[in-house]
Amino acid sequence: MAMEKSGKLWGGRFTGDTDPVMEKFNASIEFDKRMWKADIVGSQAYVKAICKVGLVTEEERDLIDDGLTKVAQEWEKGEFTIQPGDEDIHTANERRLKEYIGSVAGKLHTGRSRNDQCATDMRLWLRDSLECMYPMVKNLINVFIQRAREEVDVLMPGYTHMQRAQPIRWSHWLLSHATALQRDAQRLKELQARVNVMPLGGGALAGNPFNVDREFLAKELRFASPAPNSLDGTSGRDFVAEFLFWASLTMVHLSKVSEDLILYCSKEFGFVKLADAYSTGSSLMPQKKNADSLELIRGKTGRVFGKCSGFLMTMKGLPSTYNKDLQEDKEAMFDSYDTLTGVIQVATGVISTLTINPETMRAALSPDMLSTDLAYYLVRKGVPFREAHGLSGECVALAEQKTCSLTDLTLKDLQTIHPLFEEDVVGVWDYENSVEQYTSSGGTSKQCVLTQVEQLEQWITSH
Repeated sequence: MAMEKSGKLWGGRFTGDTDPVMEKFNASIEFDKRMWKADIVGSQAYVKAICKVGLVTEEERDLIDDGLTKVAQEWEKGEFTIQPGDEDIHTANERRLKEYIGSVAGKLHTGRSRNDQCATDMRLWLRDSLECMYPMVKNLINVFIQRAREEVDVLMPGYTHMQRAQPIRWSHWLLSHATALQRDAQRLKELQARVNVMPLGGGALAGNPFNVDREFLAKELRFASPAPNSLDGTSGRDFVAEFLFWASLTMVHLSKVSEDLILYCSKEFGFVKLADAYSTGSSLMPQKKNADSLELIRGKTGRVFGKCSGFLMTMKGLPSTYNKDLQEDKEAMFDSYDTLTGVIQVATGVISTLTINPETMRAALSPDMLSTDLAYYLVRKGVPFREAHGLSGECVALAEQKTCSLTDLTLKDLQTIHPLFEEDVVGVWDYENSVEQYTSSGGTSKQCVLTQVEQLEQWITSH
């Protein structure tokens, strides 16, 4: 009778009304309604399973299945009306199903709890959503790869500690971020496998008492396997926490790209220019072109990480099995997914449309960046590196003393520091020669960069 009076799935022992403030506080329908499809698909599989063990007849199974299809059509057309008593998506769908087919709708929940139902819906939703996100990540990686191949001859300063360090190829910088994103894509595939485990059939916590075939359910819902333990299956949310961590780390990588490009597109650097589509102007200063797209990516990284750290704190103090604290899982999952989906698409647009200024990049190279190459010159003549490093430092000091560039030191000047300096030392003062000496795999020589491009292209093709 409680279901008749209140429509709540849990109302049997309660005789008083719920405080309206508590009603709103307890409800999750405003955010979990986006799982409507997962909830209906899970219910359609479940009614088949309980039919197999005789809990509903074939006629009742078909009636429930058809009714659920009608509910789904309402959601698809935007015609589903949420009622005041619909505290969550599970209640809403079952209430509407009953309006279509009558009391037989109550048989659908036999042996099932909202605990295993909700956990299943979340896994279905996240699994299918990650299947959409994976090609987005790959597409972004591919944009980096294609630019690297096309712009392989462009040189720029490489930085450590935000100080000019050594000459590198612009394409080498591009591939450094493509490689980090490749690891993110690999982690995403590993995460997908752990998400694809089915809690349905675990009941509230103890399991299903009607011998429901969980292997059949898993096959119907395209899960790799049922959750092996009902206590863990209904309450475990490490798949959400892992997704939030993955999203946070991916955002950190995209924030790093953004930070570099924000600097590179400033007047002080002038290495790149953002397309107008990904920039904004100033309300006061007409000359301004702000990298708001990149700044938002950088800013939203904190938002996603906040969801991750917040949910881990929610999980940390929980006892075993389901507790209502876990209602916090959905908003964190949905918001992080939405944020990252938008960020990946914007980042793809930014990288694919930005314009580089090769002349400005090259003009930022300075002779002092070749001081390590001067040490390598002596190493190739047999001088121990530690000694050669110190001798190169003396050359830098001599140039400073003479207030001239390192490249303006004469051979006689250099020989006052070490007699092994010879006429061929002039070959050190060449930026192309500098980058081409890094021929070990992963380096910034042209062939090494093209090899990295080919390796990433092969990975894109094979995945």
